[in-house]
Formats: sequence, structure tokens, C-alpha cells
Amino acid sequence: MDVLAKLNPAQKQAVETIDGPLLIVAGPGSGKTRVITHRVAYLIKVCGISPHHIMAVTFTNKAAREMAERLERLLGRTAEALTLGTFHAICARILRQEGKAIGLDSRFVIYDEEDQLNLIKQALQELNLDPKQYTPRAIQSAIKYAKSRLLTPTDYAQQTSNYFEGVVQRVYERYQQSLTQSHGVDFDDLLMKTVQLFNDHPKVLSKYQLRYLHILVDEFQDTNITQYMLIKQLAGKYRNVCVVGDPDQSIYSWRFADLRNILSFEKDYPDAKVVLLEQNYRSTRTILDVASSIISVNSRRKPKRLWTENEAGIPISVIEAYTEDEEAQFVISEIERLVEQNFVSPGSCAVMYRVNAQSRALEEAFMRYGVPYKLVGGTRFYQRREIKDVIAYLRLIHNPNDNISLARIINVPGRGIGQRTLAELSGWAKNQGMPLYSALKMVAEKKGPALTPRANYALTSFLNLIDELIEKSQELSLTDLLDTVLEQTGYKEHILNEEDGEERWENIQELYTVARDYNELSPDEALAIFLEKVSLVSDIDELDEKGDATTLITLHQAKGLEFPVVFIVGMEEGLLPHRRSLDDPEELEEERRLCYVGVTRAQQRVYLLHTYRRSLFGGNSATRRSRFLEDIPPQLTTRKGLWEEEKEEEFTPVTALYSKPAPSPLSTLKLEVGDQVHHKMFGDGVVINCSPNKDDQEITVAFTTAGVKRLLLSLAPLEKIEKS
Repeated sequence: MDVLAKLNPAQKQAVETIDGPLLIVAGPGSGKTRVITHRVAYLIKVCGISPHHIMAVTFTNKAAREMAERLERLLGRTAEALTLGTFHAICARILRQEGKAIGLDSRFVIYDEEDQLNLIKQALQELNLDPKQYTPRAIQSAIKYAKSRLLTPTDYAQQTSNYFEGVVQRVYERYQQSLTQSHGVDFDDLLMKTVQLFNDHPKVLSKYQLRYLHILVDEFQDTNITQYMLIKQLAGKYRNVCVVGDPDQSIYSWRFADLRNILSFEKDYPDAKVVLLEQNYRSTRTILDVASSIISVNSRRKPKRLWTENEAGIPISVIEAYTEDEEAQFVISEIERLVEQNFVSPGSCAVMYRVNAQSRALEEAFMRYGVPYKLVGGTRFYQRREIKDVIAYLRLIHNPNDNISLARIINVPGRGIGQRTLAELSGWAKNQGMPLYSALKMVAEKKGPALTPRANYALTSFLNLIDELIEKSQELSLTDLLDTVLEQTGYKEHILNEEDGEERWENIQELYTVARDYNELSPDEALAIFLEKVSLVSDIDELDEKGDATTLITLHQAKGLEFPVVFIVGMEEGLLPHRRSLDDPEELEEERRLCYVGVTRAQQRVYLLHTYRRSLFGGNSATRRSRFLEDIPPQLTTRKGLWEEEKEEEFTPVTALYSKPAPSPLSTLKLEVGDQVHHKMFGDGVVINCSPNKDDQEITVAFTTAGVKRLLLSLAPLEKIEKS
């Protein structure tokens, strides 16, 4: 096989440039993995370099597997002698062999995220520090940041500038002592200790420098300072280092990736050759022109001109909806239109968004219309821990005998009610044949199980809290009840003190958007219907995993993927770009790169959607469309409003503007218990219950293969099977 066959001129140049440092700036869809693998094959088959002397570094195990498979097809079993893997895997291998030089046992264990958090909690306890004030995840993040910059506890101590950083330094020191005592390392140690090993033991470094004549690094824009230093050390002798990346796709600064690494590569290696991979094999010319117009505003980048031999394609669609619900409705309507025209399958479409909380309106719409979807790389909205916690409180208020909900939140936030106390209470309640709530009543009356005075006090305090909330639920609106629950239980403070607390709090605030719809009902009725709706949503969540389904995904998670059709929702100031970036030029540039990544995932069609008003994070306000939309030349777009901005009272629904209307109610269908029905995705089933739901009916169907489902009659694609 000719390893240069089917390579374009730039790809061929990147493969054949062998001696010295090489920077390959690879635009999206430009075939960078092909270049890396063919370069390795060229080194071995044409240049005669032994695979033993080549190292190829990737960022994910998935990328490493894909590269290994391609190299096996090119080289056969010869590829097995390569050093190929992630930074962490390669460093672990080196430390197993050489770690004794820095006092590291070769049988060291690698501590995962949960192990790390447990060690940090232990360190906080030993230092008499309150984990509520200094949350373990916040401490963990600070330690990761330090290690990404090669800062030991001693180094970190020299640059502390406030009390919190002083606390981090003390915990960091104790944390490292615990790791050492346990013969353990965390993921960041794998990199940091390898750099330390090479710094402190030149002979060991020389051994690896002599071995690796050629080093290739993928996704170089995502490296941090420690990873950059590691590559610089290994390539110090021969300087045959080839790095591949794209500054325009650097979107992980929050993981401590340092964009300066790729932008400054030529300063550290003045003799570096630069090859631009600008030919795109993925997208239409129009999509590339749109992406280029968005990203060209950034200053921290390496200019390149994306081009393609693909057809021009159609203009991208910029859509203004009135609300996020109409935005979601349009997405579903357009997907169905494209499917009916045999242009795509549902699985060929992806809906992308900036923050996880945006998935709520999308998920509800997909489930409401019975359209299959899958949520990639995240937890479904109503399955997120913080949402399940809050709903568990509401369920317990509505039904105190709900043992599952009570057990979930009895010690969330922490109230000194440990697993042992809960186990003793549960065992006693089971023997007495009563729910946990009744057992708590018995504890308060000193008629319950024999527990410690401390446990009795904690359980009685929890009971009093729930009883007070039950009483208030009889008079408060649903949103006011949410406020009261979050404040009086301490859950708001609890969640905001976590490392990712702001995002989790945004998700909780999104519950207000749902709850507000029930404020006009009586308190008891509002809570009952709200909880029923949530239960119904959770029931149908199985759609996520079944069939040919549309992908719902954040823009960060979409990097490296591609789809024929891409919808990006929430193209508004405060969402994309995110509100946290508006006062920081560097963060604003990263938001622009994130938008660029989203657009360049598309092969044939792009839809950019924004709303006139959006209910998000518990608020409802008018929005301003994203500045990124203003950078797109008008001739590359078709712009449609689903309503008249100047005449809000004359709002025009989606159905009037598009050839394929949104799914409409099936008002003529009449069903009774015992009727046989067919659902286009779930198959055949039997109606086992019918109950009124406002102006609609909720139908419970036992499907032969899909199990029991609860569906709204007006929206579910059900057909009655007439008995013969």
C-alpha cells in the first residue's frame, strides 16, 4: 500500500516533513487522524524507522483505539511495537518501570475521582476544617489546577494570596502525604511525577530521549503546562516533535488547557515547519464560510482559510422563536419534515446547546411528541442528582409515607444522620410494619428504637423540618414552596458550595420555569399535578436509549463528532456567549471558538436558533440575539421569525410558516380500557387505564415489547387496532 496515496498536497507535505519540529494546524474535517497515522506508516515503511522508536500521544482512550485500528490496517502487527496511548497511560508505564528513582513503588495504585475526594475529606477532618465551608470538590479543583502547572504543595505555598488558598495549601500537603502513605497517585500525579523524574534524574530522561526519535502529539491545543513540559523533555535530544491541533478549537480552559502552548510553539521551536490543513472533507462551502466569518473576529489564533470541493449547499437557517418551547417545537417539526422527505434519519440530526439546563425544554418536547432522542455525555434533566433531591423533598411533603424519597434526603444536606442510624431506623420500622415517617414520629415520642441521644435529636429535628414544610405547603404557591424548601433545608447553600454548584443551581432554577405554570392552581392541586408530570417524564425517559434517535448534546461534548444536520439553540447573549464571559476578552474568544466548533460539526445543514423571550434558571425575560450571528454575512443565511416582533399580540405560530406543521393533537381518537393500540415506536399494546388531564386524557398502555407507558392521548402517535 502506498502510504502517500489519496493524500492531498498539504497532507502529503505534513507526512513527508520528517526532520525537526513540525506544527500541523488542522482545521475541522481536514483529515488530521489520517495524516497522523499515515505519517507513522511513512516513518516505518519509507524511512525505515523502527516502531520501537516512535511515540504517538492522544487525549482519549477512544482516540487511541481509533488510531491503533487504523495503524494496524496500514502496518499489520508491526504497529504493536509503537508507543501509542494517552498521556496518562504512557506516563503510568514509565513510572512503573522508573518510579523507584523518586521513591515510587512500582505497584502504586491510581486513585480515581471518588478516591481523591475521600482523601480530601479525610484531610479536612484531620485539619479540623469545615467541609461545608471548604467543599472537597472546590479543594480538588484547586489541587488539579496546581498540578496542571507543576506546583508542589511547597511551590503553591509561595504564591498563596488569600485565606482560601492557604487552606488549599494545607489540604494539598496532607492529601499528598496520604497518597504517599498509600503508595498511590492521582491522574495528575502520573504526569507531574514523570516530569519530576526526568528533571531529577537526567540519565533516566536520556534513556527515553534516545529511544524516541519521533514524537507525535494529537489535539495539542488541549495540553496544559505539565503536558507541554513533558513533550519538551522527551523531544529534547532529536527535536523531531510533530504536534497537531487547531487553536480555533481550543475550548477546554476550564480543564486547565493552555492555548498558549500551540500559539507559542514556534517561539520555543524557531526552526519549526508549519503546515496548514485547510481542505475540509466534511461540510458544504456555505457552512465553512459561516464558520470562518464567526471565528475570524478572534485575535488569539493562527489564520487559515478553510475550503472544500464539496458543493455550496443551502444557506444556513437563522430562526427566531418566541419562547424556548416554540424553539424546541420548531426543531422537532423540522426534523420530521426532513425525515418525511427522506433527506435524513432522526439519528442524523443533533441539537446542541451551551448549558445543560437548556436540555429541559428540549427533552420535554421530544417526550411530549413521542420523538426518540438520546442525551450524550450527560444525565437527563429529571435524573440529575440535584433535581432528584429537590423533587424527593416535594414528594415527601406531598406524601410523607414515601420511604424512597425520605431515605434519599434524610441526610442531604448532612444532618449527622449516618447510614448506621438510617439502617437501624429502617429495620425497626420494617419490624413494626410502618413507614419511616411514622417511625420518626415514634422516635420523637420516645417510643422508637434504642438510638443514641445524638441520633434521636437529629431524627427529631428532621421530622420537625418536614412537618413544618408540609404545613406551609397548604398555603404557598408552588414556586414559593420551592423557595421555602431550598432555604429551610439548607439545600441551596449546600449545592452552591460544590465545585460545580453554579451549574447545578442553574438546573434547580430551571425547575421554577416548570413550576410557574402551576401557580394559578390551589397549593395542593399544583403540587400533585406537578409531581405527576415529573413522574410521566421520567417514565418515558427510556426513549433515550432506543431506536434511531436524535442526539441532544452540549457544544463542549460535541467536539470531535459530526452530523449531517445540526441545530444550535440558544444563540443569545448570556447563553452563547455565556454570561460569565462577557467581561473577559479571553473567555469571550473561547465562547466564539465553541460556536465555531458547533457549526463545523455539520455536514449539510445548520440551524441557528434564538428566542425573543426565554424562561431559564427560574427567570423569564426578553433576550438579545448573540453577537456571533451579527458576524455572519446575510447572503449566507435565510432568516425567519416565527412571530412579528412589532406585533406581539399577532404572534404567528410555527404551523403557519413551515411546510411541515408541528405535530397536532389527534382529537378524534377515542380510547377505553381494553382497547388494542399501535404506537409507531413502541409497537402494539393494550390500554390499561384512562384518566382526565386538563382538556386531554392520559392513557396508560401495556406494550408487548416496550413495557408500560403513560402517554397524552392528544400527542401520542397512537392508532386503535380494530378487533376482527
